[in-house]
Amino acid sequence: MKRYVLESWLLLLFFEFVMRFRAIKTLHRIVHACIVEPKEMAEGPSSDVLCRAMDYACVLYFKQVLCLQRSSATTLLLRRHGWRAEMVIGAQIRPLRSHAWVEINGTVVNDRPYMLDIYQVLERC
Repeated sequence: MKRYVLESWLLLLFFEFVMRFRAIKTLHRIVHACIVEPKEMAEGPSSDVLCRAMDYACVLYFKQVLCLQRSSATTLLLRRHGWRAEMVIGAQIRPLRSHAWVEINGTVVNDRPYMLDIYQVLERC
């Protein structure tokens, strides 16, 4: 588990720099370009273990983690370990808000399960 927490923390740091010094297009391009590493599911960690590792990494991170940063990092973490994760960006009209989360096969894995009831999906990558 420690290895996955460290990997998660480093991904959060990476996306911190991307979001601070690059355009959002760069973040989108990075997530879109990351392909799923083909692995046998029996040999790798479960998606629950990886999402829990990301939760721990967010607690250990030196500042508040933004949902876009967390979802980008979680998507890459899951894809690196063989999961077909998809980052979803959604918005609601009133009050005007946007949010990002991660899904596997249409199921929210890193947030509350009712995200699709609250937010209109703008993009999946």
